[in-house]
Amino acid sequence: MTASDEAPASGLPRPARKRRPASLARAVTAELVDRVVHGTYPPGTPLPPEPVLGQVFGVSRTVVREAVKVLQEKGLVQVRQGAGTIVSAPVRWDMLDELVLRASIETEEGMTILDDLVVTRRVLESDMANVAARAADHGTVERLRVLVDEMDDLVDDHLAYARHDRAFHDTVMQASGNRLARGVVRALESQVVSTARYMGRPERALCVASNRGHRRVYECIAARDAEGAAEAMFTHITEAWLVRRGGPDNPLRLRR
Repeated sequence: MTASDEAPASGLPRPARKRRPASLARAVTAELVDRVVHGTYPPGTPLPPEPVLGQVFGVSRTVVREAVKVLQEKGLVQVRQGAGTIVSAPVRWDMLDELVLRASIETEEGMTILDDLVVTRRVLESDMANVAARAADHGTVERLRVLVDEMDDLVDDHLAYARHDRAFHDTVMQASGNRLARGVVRALESQVVSTARYMGRPERALCVASNRGHRRVYECIAARDAEGAAEAMFTHITEAWLVRRGGPDNPLRLRR
C-alpha cells in the first residue's frame, strides 16, 4: 500500500474521487458539437431539454447547462425567448474552433472545407513569405536552405519529408513575425495534418514536385525578392494541393 492509499488520520476511509464537472462539461460539449455538425440536431430545431440531455449523457443539469453555454460561444446554438435553445445555421458556426472544424471536415463528403482551408492558408502564407523575404536574418535563410536540401534526400521517406515540410513553412512564418497569422495557419493545419484526404498519397514524385516549390520560395527569400516569394508560396501551396486533392475538377474557389 502506498502512502496515498492509507486512511487519513481521522481513521475514516478516503472518499472516492469524483470526475470534475469541468471535465464532464467538456465531454458533453464535444459530443453535442458532433451531433449538431453531423445533423443529429438539424439547424432550426431545438436541442432536447436539459433534463433529457442530462439523462442521455448521465450528467446533472448543471453540466448540461455549462455545455450548452459553450455551444452558444461556438455559434452552434441560440437561446430564443419562449422557443428554447435552437440549433444555428452553419453560416453562424465558428469554423476556427477546433471541435467545430474537426467535426465539419469529418462530416463533409466533398472537399469544400478543405479547399477553403487551403485558400485561407495560401493567402496568409504568401503574405508572410513576402515579409520574410525582407525580414529574415542570415540564420533563417540558411535554415531554409538546409531544410530544402535535406528534403531532396527525403523524397523516399514521406513521413520524414512531411516533418521537414512543416518545419520549412513554420520557419517562413516565424521569420515574418506575424504571430497571429502563424497561429491561424497552425490551428487550421493541426486539424488535418493526419487526414488522408488532405495529405494525399505518399508518393515519391509528389515529394519531388513539392520540393521544387519549396526551393523556389527559398531562392526568392534568399534573394530578398518579396513579391517573388509571395507568388512562389501562393503557387506552391495551390499546385501541391491540386495534386494531393486529385479529381478532374478545378474548383472555382481555388482559381485566381
